[in-house]
Amino acid sequence: MKEIKEKIYTFLSEHFEDHQLKDDEDIFATGFINSMFAMQLVLFIEKEFQLTIRDEELDFENFKTVNAMAGLIDSKLTVKADS
Repeated sequence: MKEIKEKIYTFLSEHFEDHQLKDDEDIFATGFINSMFAMQLVLFIEKEFQLTIRDEELDFENFKTVNAMAGLIDSKLTVKADS
């Protein structure tokens, strides 16, 4: 899970300037994120982790914090590994 979070932080740091984002901080509440960036975030996750985000998973709760994103990615990778 640590490696997943590191990749997310690396991607987000390009857009968060000097802000030190925390694991449970709502990235949408920071004001750095807009709907266009949210789509870029989904595309980054799909490409970086080689998985597909289904329509029903496109919920702000899944992308609101680094912990939420890492949890979604980890669960999808676990299912992928089991198949």
